[in-house]
Amino acid sequence: MSAGIQARVLIVARDDSTAGPLAEGLDRLGWRTVTARTEAAAAIALSDLQIQAAIIDLATVETDDGIVQRLRAACAPRRLPIMAMGDPDPFQNTGGFDLTLAGPLHPAQAAMRLETLVRTAVAEEEFEVRVETFAERGHVLDAPETDATPYRILAIGEPAPQFLALSNALARNAAEVVGAFTAFTAFDYLHERPFDSVVLWAEENPQEALSIAAGLRRNTRLYHTPALLYMRAESTVTAAEAYHRGISDVASPETPESATALRVVELARAYRRQKSVRTALEQARGSGLMDAATGLFTRDLFASHLMRLALSAQARNRPLSVCVLKVSERPDLKAPRAGGWVARAVPQIGSMIGRLVRVEDTAARLAPEVFALALPATPLHSARAAGERIAAVIGCTAFEAGQGNTPFVVEFDLGVAEVASPETVGYALEQAAAMAQTLKAS
Repeated sequence: MSAGIQARVLIVARDDSTAGPLAEGLDRLGWRTVTARTEAAAAIALSDLQIQAAIIDLATVETDDGIVQRLRAACAPRRLPIMAMGDPDPFQNTGGFDLTLAGPLHPAQAAMRLETLVRTAVAEEEFEVRVETFAERGHVLDAPETDATPYRILAIGEPAPQFLALSNALARNAAEVVGAFTAFTAFDYLHERPFDSVVLWAEENPQEALSIAAGLRRNTRLYHTPALLYMRAESTVTAAEAYHRGISDVASPETPESATALRVVELARAYRRQKSVRTALEQARGSGLMDAATGLFTRDLFASHLMRLALSAQARNRPLSVCVLKVSERPDLKAPRAGGWVARAVPQIGSMIGRLVRVEDTAARLAPEVFALALPATPLHSARAAGERIAAVIGCTAFEAGQGNTPFVVEFDLGVAEVASPETVGYALEQAAAMAQTLKAS
């Protein structure tokens, strides 16, 4: 690995037979890797580097019930998601893996799962900090609750013998299966009730199955729902294409239904955990402590929380960035300002910002037309990209300017800064605000 390049993923494997191609592919996708041959070497890497996730090759590494706990302890208090590469075990929950996927893993498949697992870990850290912030003001946030109901699986495609066999195998693994024969029926089901995982039957028309997967990824509510593609080995669609199109896992009719069912349940289990953390974080909206007009953090609540986030980032060896978004005072906004229409649009703008940030991020209203974001586990360049994305989306929205007047759009003056230490929190926020002010002046 080149000097100055920070490894993000630790692969624990005794040889490179499977881990080598995976590491090369992840490196190309921006998930820089480092490989450890032993548990002791893995623990050293975790304590020294800003590792975000680990992958253990079960085919080459002897594991016991305590390896996951020991590896997590090596980088505590930073939360470490650990993925196992090997055949899912119906009793694997006792091992503590966040997810088990059948090997060999395709790099695109691994990258997509890593993104989800890392974000869930950061969200759990955010929840811990948020509990402290709200407790200081006398409000208790309930811990994430585990949903003990059977996993809900939606199987989409023409009925086939394997369909019934897989449904029976899923039922034996505490899952309920609903069948949808067409894409229209499938999306009706998806909008009517929640599902923990989707099984897509490619059969003679794999492109239709991939279009359904693409539809999931275009929907903000369904974006994270995992999808397993069931396709023939001789299909015209390659596994690489499927993973790049948003498929979470691929199985074939040659794969035993019992093994496929375990893989589907694994995806559902990880998704349900992610959803429980998201629900716990969203409790803040109903706390009564938020800005009444926008539903965002107030200035004082944000300042208190940001300080705690800075302390948490230092303890966990993670980056932390802040972003300031100020409604730009463009000349063509004079008329809407004179009529108070910009002020009337601010609640909608703030609400949009709250929906556009990631669940682990904190959005606040600092002043009538000034918003701020605290972005945990986010370096400077990623924070800028997040701010620009939010500004671009809102910039495409037309706001009411009164009867007979042309609707107006808003632009933002944007400033970002990375928090170097808890002592520099105020300076970083001032730096981001000054950058936004400078952009306005220019």
